[in-house]
Amino acid sequence: MPPGIALLHADAALLVLDKPSGLLSVPAKPPGSADCLEARVRAAFPEALLIHRLDGDTSGVMIFARTRLAQRHLGWQFERRQVRKAYVARVEGRVAGEEGTIDLPLIADWPNRPKQMVDFARGKPAVTDWRVLAREPAATRLGLRPHTGRSHQLRVHLLAIGHPILGDGFYAPPAALTAADRLQLHAERIGFRHPEGGAWVEFHCPAPF
Repeated sequence: MPPGIALLHADAALLVLDKPSGLLSVPAKPPGSADCLEARVRAAFPEALLIHRLDGDTSGVMIFARTRLAQRHLGWQFERRQVRKAYVARVEGRVAGEEGTIDLPLIADWPNRPKQMVDFARGKPAVTDWRVLAREPAATRLGLRPHTGRSHQLRVHLLAIGHPILGDGFYAPPAALTAADRLQLHAERIGFRHPEGGAWVEFHCPAPF
């Protein structure tokens, strides 16, 4: 078992884990920390191969391949947007309506990397579906389904509609930042076709907030 990591599923082709908030998916650029989910998983499963990433502050479900064939198969599904991902977020304020879609193109904010920003002229397409799960006096719990996988997509999209994610050290204004002790964003569910046999599989890990 990787230290400090919950192993949700293991078979001959893949590993499914619950990444904690505050742990990078891959090593930081030197001279940053080498501690990351990838390193911890490989210490326990040397054959593990990276498929995708989550932001360091985001918790939730991540998958690793255990063979090159499985890595190619899963990578193909990600490239063709056949993988279904679902997130949970707590955002500042009371969101109007019960569901909707955010369609705002994103681009790197180069002077402020790794931050991203909306840019209608140069941005790449980015689409997120949202629905209200619960309402609090000063916050809203949302279910999120991204159709694209742009860096910081969910964080920037929610900021753009006036509801930054609580605890977001990159984008939240002071009140929203201090309203939670961590980024309130969790990758709750992932679904895809298993690389051995092609059956549809889904893995779920409830949000810890």
